[in-house]
Amino acid sequence: MNEFLLYFNLGLNHVLDINAYDHILFFIALMVPYTFRDIKNILILITIFTIGHTSSLILAVFGIVSVNSVIVEFLIPVTILLTAIYYLYIVRHNIKHPNNTIIRSITLGFGLVHGLGFSNYFKAILPGNASDKLIPLLEFALGIEAAQILVVILVLILGVFAYKVLKFTPRDWALTLAVFVIGVVTPMLINSEIWSI
Repeated sequence: MNEFLLYFNLGLNHVLDINAYDHILFFIALMVPYTFRDIKNILILITIFTIGHTSSLILAVFGIVSVNSVIVEFLIPVTILLTAIYYLYIVRHNIKHPNNTIIRSITLGFGLVHGLGFSNYFKAILPGNASDKLIPLLEFALGIEAAQILVVILVLILGVFAYKVLKFTPRDWALTLAVFVIGVVTPMLINSEIWSI
């Protein structure tokens, strides 16, 4: 049980670490057009992300995939930016039903990329051979899933506050979130180490 809590908490902290806020930023971007009414679709997106993240960690732990960390660290903010721009586009053009296939693909892609970004650290903290790392990896994935649900609930509650107290329209709130994410992620791209390769 202690080992489960160790890796579960590692997953929680991986998402909720304020110094590594890319996860949080992605889920803010992902929640732009959604409210509590969309909870089923939201849970599907969260699970798709976790599947992508866990899949790339498994591939990396078993030595099937190895990617330059500088490239991965650049691709992470790219996926966040693409998500925010996509939602900015659909909100500005009043598209009522965004393409779920596109959103789910972006979410899966971000999960895969972010999992690769964490793979070197994950391999370093786990002793033993690759097969010994599978159960801790799944425990870690459960922590990620729980943390993502927490982040999403907080974003949705913030949206309710924006609607009820600050009197934002859903469109204005969605635009505000998308522009906020673009504003925060742009310096991450500008300051990326990829420009010095």
